[in-house]
Amino acid sequence: MMHIRPVSDLRNKYPEIEETVLKSGEPVFLTKNGYGSMVLLSLEQYAALTDDVEIALDEADRAARLSDTRYSGEEVFSRVRGRIRGRKAL
Repeated sequence: MMHIRPVSDLRNKYPEIEETVLKSGEPVFLTKNGYGSMVLLSLEQYAALTDDVEIALDEADRAARLSDTRYSGEEVFSRVRGRIRGRKAL
């Protein structure tokens, strides 16, 4: 179930929102003037979203320290775009 609340509830009903986030294990989406404003996550939810990225960045840092090869920003982003689109980048 998607939890959507007005951003004013963050100030006025924080304990209730906190309980929703922690007990449901799902994010709470906050709106301001009827439009999406932010998303609240538990630390566990946030870690689940970012841990793999952090590990990959650590591996990339280690590989960069062991190699003299350097890529321009354009080359890096071109390769990333290629992988996102599902084709092998050069």
